[in-house]
Parts: sequence; structure tokens; C-alpha cells
Amino acid sequence: MTSQDEGWDARWDGAGFRDDIESALQDFIRTQARWLDRLGPDAQRLVEHARVSVSGGKRFRAAFCWWGHHAVAEPTDRVALLRACASLELLHASALVHDDYMDASDVRRGRPATHRAFEQLHREHGWSASAEQYGASAAILLGDLLLSWSDELLRTSGLPADRVLDALGYFDLTRSEVVTGQFLDVSAQARGAADVDTAMTVLRYKSAKYSIERPLHIGAALAGASPGMITQLSRFGLPLGEAFQLRDDLLGVFGDPAVTGKPAGDDLIEGKRTVLVSLALDALPPADAKVLDAGLGTALTPDQVEQLCRLIDDSGAREQVEDVISQLTDRSLAALAAADITDRARGVLAGLAAEATQRAV
Repeated sequence: MTSQDEGWDARWDGAGFRDDIESALQDFIRTQARWLDRLGPDAQRLVEHARVSVSGGKRFRAAFCWWGHHAVAEPTDRVALLRACASLELLHASALVHDDYMDASDVRRGRPATHRAFEQLHREHGWSASAEQYGASAAILLGDLLLSWSDELLRTSGLPADRVLDALGYFDLTRSEVVTGQFLDVSAQARGAADVDTAMTVLRYKSAKYSIERPLHIGAALAGASPGMITQLSRFGLPLGEAFQLRDDLLGVFGDPAVTGKPAGDDLIEGKRTVLVSLALDALPPADAKVLDAGLGTALTPDQVEQLCRLIDDSGAREQVEDVISQLTDRSLAALAAADITDRARGVLAGLAAEATQRAV
């Protein structure tokens, strides 16, 4: 970044923005609770878990939506735009609740995953039938509720109806992409095999596009962006989204549990066929590749996790992924430098790009 860009970046209060998004989300859920709470304690528990599910996080999707709008024009209604940006965090929370159940994850951000929390509730009350089935049902339904709310919050954000309609077109596309990308991921795990190209396709549609590119599109559409502007934002957002998810894949294997809130080697235990794993399997000698492949998706001990991490490191895959992250980030920033957007948006988006690709959590 130039010194001018750094000055613009310093003028944005990222922590304050995250607080504003949190307030917008909790205000919306309080509004929903006014009538849902009347349905009794079961509905109240579901709403409470909705509150928990949307709390915290990096708020990257909301931030890229916000600055997608600012790239085109300054907002005329800040509160309404915050609500629109917050809708993407409801979509994200929905995806995480469903993802945790499909991956049989135990924790999310250091707390029990939704399905595990409802399993425990079932056991504590000594209810009949299956605690696991109750937890699964609760997670599916909570994820569906959050998905429905994401659409509702965008539609009722208070922004002009014609701009919201344009944004909803991108929002619909986002939801179709992330659901299909998730199924591609599930299918790759079911087959127990995924080459690098397949893993990259999963990465692009399950996470990369909905994390950065589509939020930029939605924010820009809310500002009345032209098709040409949408294309320029894609040149910045898509490679950055891919770099963002590749960093996430590295953290899923090598991340510090005290920082990530997930167990060490969580992606290995869940059997995720990521680009990192695919590169390692291609590069390792056959005997070592067989050990890594056989260990994926099993109940690994800490020593076994350490062994598989060492194999991945020795294969050169970790270094390869770091190189790809750097290349994608450079491509993204070059597109940002050439984009016909406001200087303030350019500076802050460059800062967000660094946060997304260089993070430890």
C-alpha cells in the first residue's frame, strides 16, 4: 500500500464496524424473538442458539459488502446498509451450523457446535428417543432458520427497493453456489478421493466466492454499480477469496487450537480433501501417501495428527500452498490498483486483503 492508502486505512474503525454489525444482528434477532418466544421454551432455546451462532467472528463478509458499496458510492443511509451487510453474516452462520453437523465437529469458536449442544440438552433432560437425532434435527432447522432470516434482513434493510432487488440477484446466486459447493465437498469426502482441480473447484464454490467476491457484488449492487464495475470487483475478489480459503485450509491442519478454537488437525480428522491434502498425496512417496490417505477421516490421536502434519510438511505441500496464496494475493491487489473505485475504498480493501490472507485464525 502507498502512504496515502495507509492513511485511508487508518480512518476506518474495523472494530467499531464489527460492533455495529453485532448490534444489527442482535437487534434483528430480538425482533424475531418477540413473537417466537411466545411459542414456548423450545422456540426460546432455538432463538437463543441463533443468538450464539451469530455472535463473534471476523465479519469479513459484512466488511467486503460494506466496502463494495463504498467502492461505488458513499451510502445515504448507514443504518440500512449495516442491516444489509449483516444479512451476509446470517448466511454465514447458517452455513457453519450445517457444516459443523455434516463434518461431525464438536466445537465452533471454542463452544459446543449446535448439534452437540442440543444432544447434551436432550441427555440432561432424559428425553426419549435418540439424543443424536435430536441434535441433528435442531442443527438442520436452526441452519434453515438463519438462512431464511438472511433473506429477510436484506429485503427489509430499508434501502431502496430497486437496489435491493438487484442485490438479491447476487444473493440468490451466492446461496446456490455455497450449497452446491458444500455438496461437492461432501461428495469428494464420500469418494475418499479428490485431485487438485476438484479440490480447487470445491474451494471456489463452497467458500471463496461467497466469502469475498459475492459480498463485494452485493454491496456494489446496493450502490447502483454498473456491470463493468461488478467485473472489476470480481478480478479483485475471486483470487482473494481463493487465497483466503487456502489460508483457512492451512489453519485447519497447522493452526494453534488455542487461537482457532478447533482441535489440532481438525481438517484431517474430518477427512477434508483440500488442495493442501491433494498436493501432499500427489507429492509423497506411495507408502507415505497411503499412511496419509488412510488416516483422513478417522479418530486420530494427537501423535497421529502430528505424524500426518509432518508428512504434509515434508511433501512440500504446505510451502506450495503458501506460494499460491502469495500469487493469488498479488493478482488480487494488482486488480484492485487498476480498478476504477474510490481511493478510500481501495486503501481499506487492501488492508482487508492483508487481514484475510495473513491471519492466524
